[in-house]
Amino acid sequence: QVQLVESGGGLVQAGGSLRLSCAASGRTFSSYSMGWFRQAPGKGREFVATISWSGGSTSYAGSVKGRFTISRDNAKNTVYLQMNDLKPEDTAVYYCNAVDEGGRVIFASWGQGTQVTVSS
Repeated sequence: QVQLVESGGGLVQAGGSLRLSCAASGRTFSSYSMGWFRQAPGKGREFVATISWSGGSTSYAGSVKGRFTISRDNAKNTVYLQMNDLKPEDTAVYYCNAVDEGGRVIFASWGQGTQVTVSS
């Protein structure tokens, strides 16, 4: 089991940027594809982006494509989400988790998430 700790959220004005980090414990981190997800108030958790174990393949939700960039550093057991041109609708708690080839979440236990609030 890998434990996940998200950080880097905050309050930002529309058009601003944030960089989220997800630090993972465990020696098997580099063998997993990883994903970022978010949950806005009153809504379900939704997919944001995924990255393959090597970092060579990424995918994004249509709502963030061109604005967000997912990356990883396996030496640091960390996955990142660079968020540019933020919009109020990006306001949510952001989480990371390992994903399988179909994009399904692997670990039942989530981290505490990191709050992103974008003001208009």
